[in-house]
Amino acid sequence: MFISVGLPGKKLSSITADLSKTAMGIIKADTVITGGRIVNVNTGEIENAKDIAVKHGRIVLVGDVDHVVGAETEVLDATGFTLVPGFLDGHLHVESSMVTIQEFTRAVLPRGTTTLFMDPHEIANVLGMDGVRLMVDEGRKMPLKVYATMPSCVPSAPGFENAGAALGPKEVEEAMRDHHIIGLGEMMNFPGVIYGDQNVHSELKATMDAAKIITGHYSAPDIRVGLQAYAAAGISSCHESVTMEDALARMRLGMYAKMREGSAWHDVKETVRAITERSIDSRYAVLVTDDVHPHTLLELGHLDHVVRWAIRQGVDPITAVQMVTINTAQCFQLDRHLGSISPGRCADILFLKDLASVQVDKVMVDGAVVAEKGRLLAGMEHFHYPERARQTVHLKEKLTPALFAIQAPAQRDRVKVNVMEIIEAHVGTKHLVLELPVRNGMVEVSPEDDVAKVMVMERHGGPGTYGLGLVKGFGLRGGAIASTVAHDSHNLLIMGLKDEDMALAGNTLAETGGGMVAVRDGKILALLPLPIAGLMSDRKIEDVAAAVDDLDQAWKKLGCNLTSPFMTMSLLSLPVLPELRLTDRGLVDTLGFKMMDLIIDNT
Repeated sequence: MFISVGLPGKKLSSITADLSKTAMGIIKADTVITGGRIVNVNTGEIENAKDIAVKHGRIVLVGDVDHVVGAETEVLDATGFTLVPGFLDGHLHVESSMVTIQEFTRAVLPRGTTTLFMDPHEIANVLGMDGVRLMVDEGRKMPLKVYATMPSCVPSAPGFENAGAALGPKEVEEAMRDHHIIGLGEMMNFPGVIYGDQNVHSELKATMDAAKIITGHYSAPDIRVGLQAYAAAGISSCHESVTMEDALARMRLGMYAKMREGSAWHDVKETVRAITERSIDSRYAVLVTDDVHPHTLLELGHLDHVVRWAIRQGVDPITAVQMVTINTAQCFQLDRHLGSISPGRCADILFLKDLASVQVDKVMVDGAVVAEKGRLLAGMEHFHYPERARQTVHLKEKLTPALFAIQAPAQRDRVKVNVMEIIEAHVGTKHLVLELPVRNGMVEVSPEDDVAKVMVMERHGGPGTYGLGLVKGFGLRGGAIASTVAHDSHNLLIMGLKDEDMALAGNTLAETGGGMVAVRDGKILALLPLPIAGLMSDRKIEDVAAAVDDLDQAWKKLGCNLTSPFMTMSLLSLPVLPELRLTDRGLVDTLGFKMMDLIIDNT
């Protein structure tokens, strides 16, 4: 079955005669590009002295184009430039940038990203299908191509957390009828896959019956049997590789290993060793960003930065380009339309000043130059998020300091506790057992132990449940941090050393309508309002980046010097990542998929 895709402009099937006649010179091209060096991602070579002809936004000819040039043909001189296909991001969450798709586009399109395959499961956990539709509708108004995968795990771990919505097989089946939905979003419920959960496999069936692809998220350490059971269910890709062995295991099974380089997760350096050290065929290797914050987009770039970084790790420049073009297009079964400078494909072409340093000078989408020298030239129609998407923080009760007290068993002066330990620049945590002091019947935390309290409180107008936990590794010396960006259910997440500051931080976000805040000794140090679903701002990306920088400085004032600490904190509540997490229902052992007590009572 052919996948109907929501490409802009005229449908390929309706213009085939025009494309062929243009190539033959019977009718003339709309645009020709002359004099450039072309990276042929199909064969992995650079071709010189070949020009490109474009009709109806599609490439019709690569080679001698003199016979297709007419009086009205636009001629672009690419002398001195290397021409590569537009970059495709094969896995990302736009919401993690904390800006709308419009502002995201304004940042990434001049950098060479011409297609997004977004998984809007962040907003889906808050607003359900309404949130998915809002982001799809916004994406349709952009001058780049935006596809969405249908969120597969809302909530991410049923029975372990409360989200703002619940989506299942019925919603997946409905979504697959939309040609802007390219497939099923990352299937995080890998136990449900490998042990045959009926709802999970009904979602897989609905996707396969629609002849669309299933994207994966397999974070378990068992790559000998478990990963193969996961792949056997028809899941074609996974972005959870963090080692060379992880990436190799996936590619050997015919799965696309999506190698991630975002603001906080830096996996490319290790995973590309599968290519640089093992000399394997790289056709199943894809570079992605997953989660990128505004300052990264503005200071380092988007996929151009990821490609540049891969090259610095020893990946051949042509191979690195393939990993964000033809490989990605094939992963999503769109290589008939995207991913190469070949006849019939959309004329999404980047003009690079230098291939190895990935210096993007011009960006062409569907045969039109839409950005040049870092500046967006294409216009964008503004998209307004309705009020229902802006009122999403509904706490059951106002927070008080007493809610954050962790009561110890009677007659104890010290207790053993289960603690999450973060690992900087990695998504995983370690499960520690520590002994902490008790004062006045309550477990005490201190900067000396580098252990802070954590609360996750349901904020979607539901039961108002909350869980209390402990985390090590942030280096806090005081104060508190709160965020409504708390993957994936995006409940209210608060971390700190002082109960009064934790209550103030949480109440501030409840009044603001969501966002991130840092407080100390009863004073607000920095505040970033995120009014859209408690996840995104409607301000310009530069303004959001400035506010994020203020937050980063506030983190430092509180004693934390981690890279993107708010991103690391936001994953403390995601119960599908190893080893220990906290949700609004309590501590979750994510290796055994079971709830556990915070205090270990051996009496």
